[in-house]
Order: sequence, then structure tokens, then C-alpha cells
Amino acid sequence: MASRSPLTLKLFAGVAALLLVASGCGSNEEDSGNEVTPSGEGTFAKLDTSAVSITIGSKDFTENQLVAELFAQAIEAGGGKVERKINLGGTNVNREALEAGRIDAYPEYNGTGWTVHLGNDDPSSDPDELYDVTSKADLEQNEIHWLGRSAFNNTYGFATGPDLTDEHGGAFTLQDMADHLAENPDAEACMEPEFPDRPDGLVLFRDATDYEIPQAQREIMDSGIIYNETAKGECAFGEIFTTDGRIPELNLTVVDDGGAFILYNVSLTVSDKAYQQAPEALTQIADDLLSDLDADTMAELNRQVDVEGKSLAVVAKGYLAEKGFI
Repeated sequence: MASRSPLTLKLFAGVAALLLVASGCGSNEEDSGNEVTPSGEGTFAKLDTSAVSITIGSKDFTENQLVAELFAQAIEAGGGKVERKINLGGTNVNREALEAGRIDAYPEYNGTGWTVHLGNDDPSSDPDELYDVTSKADLEQNEIHWLGRSAFNNTYGFATGPDLTDEHGGAFTLQDMADHLAENPDAEACMEPEFPDRPDGLVLFRDATDYEIPQAQREIMDSGIIYNETAKGECAFGEIFTTDGRIPELNLTVVDDGGAFILYNVSLTVSDKAYQQAPEALTQIADDLLSDLDADTMAELNRQVDVEGKSLAVVAKGYLAEKGFI
């Protein structure tokens, strides 16, 4: 998603870790984040990835790290060897490392691929079309494969707290939001400092609704504050990332954008050299892993890490086992 990095919560991480140790429910292996070995005879255990030796990186926020860990465990389940460079850095750091061969793969978002890495404008609002043109162009120009496409779309958006949602009778649309702000001059839309000026930010709300939010109704604040203030009703609408774990934790409801904001579905970007080690197995892993990974599921997995303080490895292994992959 270009260079943006959703803010992660670590509020309960230390407490959770202490409780695990005290209760005997955890182990050093599980909490290491990199050394959980999947077991069993799930779908991915039946795939032969023994020829795969791969280094997987990730960006510096929870969701991207989790997706990287999911792929690492999936490849290991079939006998592959994975070196993890999770939390390598931001978008540019990972892309440069992939192009230079310092890593072989990392999760990337198709909106970022099309606009940032390939330098194009006007990304398609159709997720299949955007994936197709991005993956084709990146393979032709850079020999980078885009494997799979997530059901979830982690894009910018707005959310409402439980009281306003109930008062409205359910989720708002962007037009409902514009009408509410126009009719209630004391209502505020809270957003991060850069959001009003980003080409994939507030301008897309204006384009979709023909409504310019007045300066008096714009409250600029840190992302970490927006979620809590929206839940309390201090912000009528809060700018959010649509798969953030705080959405289910705080009982927020995402405003239906009707496709107004740029798509950020995730794929595993892989160098051609690494891909050729086991093209069929890697393609199947990506397709199976990402096709059912919807926004609610991704938000819940993010919440388990950010709010409950579970390790990436434990959350990933639990999800893979639940789905019958390992």
C-alpha cells in the first residue's frame, strides 16, 4: 500500500507473554515467531516443496508480517526450507531487496505494484483486472511473479462507532456519510495528517460523493487515537485501514465505500529464480491460502497479534491448522 504502515498495538503483548509462561501454555519454540514447525497431513503437507529454498521478507506492520509467516509455514509443511526476514522494513526496502536478490519473496499489494513499482496511474477498480495487469507487467518488465490474490482488500476507509451505527440502523455508505456531515455541522471526521493530501485519500471521498468536508469538520489526529475516539463517538467517522484488528476489538463498522478507494489486495511477489524451484506447488499454495482470506478473517488474525499479544508463528499455525492446510 505504497509506503504506508498501519500502526500496530502492543498494549497487551508483555502481559500475554507472561501469562503464557506462567500457565505453561506456551513454549520458547512457539513464542520465537520463526521456529514453529507445522505438522500433520493437511493440504500443504501433501504438496512437494522439498526443492524450495527461499528467503521471505515482509514489511514492518502486522498484517504483512502475518501473511509472510503464513507462506513460510505453508512452504515448510511440504518439506521446503525458509529463511525469514520478517519485518525487514517498508515498501521500498522490501522491493529493492527482492530485485537485488537479497530476499526471494515478500507479500505486496496490487495497488502498490501498479502505482509505485510500475509507475502507473488510474488503477482499475476491478480486483481481478488490477491483479491481471499488474502481475503481467511486473513479470514482463522485472521477472517478478505475483502469486495468488487475497479476498481481503486492506485499503483506506472510514468507520463508525457502535452508537452512531445503531442510530443509523447499520453501516453507512460514503454518500450516507456525506449527507450526515452536511446535516450535522458539529459532527467530525477524524483522519491522519497526510490523508487529506494523499492522491489515494480524502480526494477519492470527494470524487465519490461530490462533498467537500469543511475544515471545521476535519479533526487531524494520530491513527492510534482515531480508532478509540471513533469507538467512543467523539469522532463521528474515523479514517481507518479496513483490515485493522482494532475494528472488531472496538466494535467499529466500516463505511461501505462502493469501490471508491484504491484496491490493496495482497499477493506473494516472488523472483523468477525462486519460482522456478516449484512453480506448481508455489502457485497452488498462494491460490489456496489467499483466496479465502477475507477482510473479517484478516482483521481477526491481526487482532490476535496486536491485542492479545500472540506471536506471528502461533497465530499463523492456528489458522493454517483450522483451514486444514497443515
